[in-house]
Amino acid sequence: MENLEKIDLFNFDLEIGKQKQYLPLFYHVYGRPLGSAPIVVVNHSLTGNSRVIGEKGWWSGIVGENKAIDTDYFTVIAFNIPGNGFDDNVDNLIDNYRDFSIRDIARIFWEGLFYLKVKNVYAVIGGSLGGAIAWEMAALQPDKIDNLIPIATDWKATDWVIANVLIQDQILNHSDDPVVDARLHATLLYRTPEYVNQRFKRSKLDELSVLKIENWLLDHGFELKNRYRLAAYKLMNHLLKTIDITRNRPDFLTVANAIEANIHLVTVDTDYLFIAEETRKTYRELTNKKQNVFYHQIQSIHGHDAYLIEFNQLSDILKPIFNFSKQHLYASA
Repeated sequence: MENLEKIDLFNFDLEIGKQKQYLPLFYHVYGRPLGSAPIVVVNHSLTGNSRVIGEKGWWSGIVGENKAIDTDYFTVIAFNIPGNGFDDNVDNLIDNYRDFSIRDIARIFWEGLFYLKVKNVYAVIGGSLGGAIAWEMAALQPDKIDNLIPIATDWKATDWVIANVLIQDQILNHSDDPVVDARLHATLLYRTPEYVNQRFKRSKLDELSVLKIENWLLDHGFELKNRYRLAAYKLMNHLLKTIDITRNRPDFLTVANAIEANIHLVTVDTDYLFIAEETRKTYRELTNKKQNVFYHQIQSIHGHDAYLIEFNQLSDILKPIFNFSKQHLYASA
């Protein structure tokens, strides 16, 4: 894998009390060399990876030269969640997926940053699962992040999220074609009825073939099956259930109030997984305690996946956050 780097972690203590004797942490570094520029950590989503930019980069509309997160001015670090299979080594997959939690992954990412001698991070940003990891990273190290930017996510798993995780888990453990079938359910959850109805309009590929909506869903399922392993999907799905920065800690406001970062909450108005109203509730609670909290909303027919599609809107939200640091770099040059 081009430019994929690795950190070896030994004797890592999991939150449940078990110990992993060995965990490989794979990552990419983009932009300015380490130690020469502000650090931006980009956390990937459930089926994502550390390939952020380039032709196959899942966020190349946001990260890159002259993009909202400008690699001419920032060092971008993207870790792979251990067990996501991006390194293409089956020996590194994780079968005992229920042993892991979001907090474990956040601690692993901090271990990686400390190994790289990173003491402060200008921004930690991520969408969906990656945004939840960002929340947990901030709770673990509340004084080491300047800007926390969780997108289309939440600081806790709601009952709705947990219910959908259970459905996915049942499919992944009992279906004859688990990755494909789980992806069918997830793809619909990540979009909206309005998007599906407007795009497909009950039309067929031709007079004798299946409906276009069926073909589209199956294409998504088989595409994921061709590049994503079952063990990785089980782990990533399970991690969503464990999102909760208050577990074995004080209440939310106490935990969040200790976070020194500017908190930029970015939601999608049509998100059916991490619904916008939950984020608005979080914003209202936080503004009673903190001044440096900001609410941003993407308007989109696309639902949860809008943060992977509406690059113009998201760029408009992010540019002021990252231009602030760029202006300081110009001033000191």
